[in-house]
Amino acid sequence: MATEDDVRRLALALPETGEKLMYGTPAFYVRGRWFARMKEEPDVIGLPVAGEEEKLELVAARPEAFFTTPHYDGYAVVLVRLPEVDTEELGELLTDAWRLRAPKRVVAAFDT
Repeated sequence: MATEDDVRRLALALPETGEKLMYGTPAFYVRGRWFARMKEEPDVIGLPVAGEEEKLELVAARPEAFFTTPHYDGYAVVLVRLPEVDTEELGELLTDAWRLRAPKRVVAAFDT
């Protein structure tokens, strides 16, 4: 079971990341682009994914862990219930989201 503390620890361990508020809740940024946001609902985070198709696949495969709301219709953002994922999976999800938003140079340096 992952927690908001795990989100913070894992997100800030990624290169060139920082934390600041987005609409009143903590969010994590790489070079000014958000890649994770804690939602108002406890133990839920929002993450960008590669496309809306990927979001829908995640929701269909594991609706207990992944979901969406009408607010995110048409957007490649999935919501994650932290108690339904472990820290290893959370780390993978955060890293994937970070890769989508980080500059290519930063990703290349991370991969070496």
